[in-house]
Formats: sequence, structure tokens, C-alpha cells
Amino acid sequence: MSFRTLNRAFAVGLLLLGGWIATGAPPARGQEAISRKPKSKVAPVYPELAKRMNIAGVVKVLITVTPSGSVKDAKLVGGHPVLANAALDAVRKWRFEAAPEESTGIVEFRFDPAEWK
Repeated sequence: MSFRTLNRAFAVGLLLLGGWIATGAPPARGQEAISRKPKSKVAPVYPELAKRMNIAGVVKVLITVTPSGSVKDAKLVGGHPVLANAALDAVRKWRFEAAPEESTGIVEFRFDPAEWK
């Protein structure tokens, strides 16, 4: 085996290990799906690396929404690391209906390579 082949195999192994660890993360305690209705959603961009590696899965993001409806904070709760940034980038652009106070909840993104081709 060449050095390049070993390096590539090592990189794929690390990605798979990272995905396994991330999907095994415990869910946030006391958190449910966000109850506020979104006014506008931005779909995530399927990462090129994920397409090439045929990576599928669910990414869960814990978001905090301001009273005005913008996303104040977004944190990864679980999902494959290769897909995580796409989900985080997309949900930060979402806008929700106004409410009297901040709200938090989980948003799930499902990535399936067959649907993104």
C-alpha cells in the first residue's frame, strides 16, 4: 500500500469514528422540538465530501430564538460531523414568528444522499 492510500484510509476511519461518537451523544435533557412556527427556512447545502462518501444521517441542533424571531444561538446536539456545519449554517438563517420571550428547542435535519443528487 502506498502512503497516500494509507493516509486516505486513516482519514475515512477518523470520519467514521467521529460520526459514531457524535450520533451516540446523549440528547439534551428537557429539550423538545421547537414549538414556534418558522416564517422562513433555509435548506442546508449537502457537503461535497458527504456526497462523495455517501454519508446519510440526522443532525440535531439545539436553537435559542429571540422574541423577535431570529436565531440567537445554535449548538450541535448530535449527528455526523461532516453534516453538522451544513445544518448549523442553515438553521442560523431561519426566522420564526415573534413571541413574548426567548424559546429553545431542537431542530432535526435529515440528510439522505439519494434525495440530494
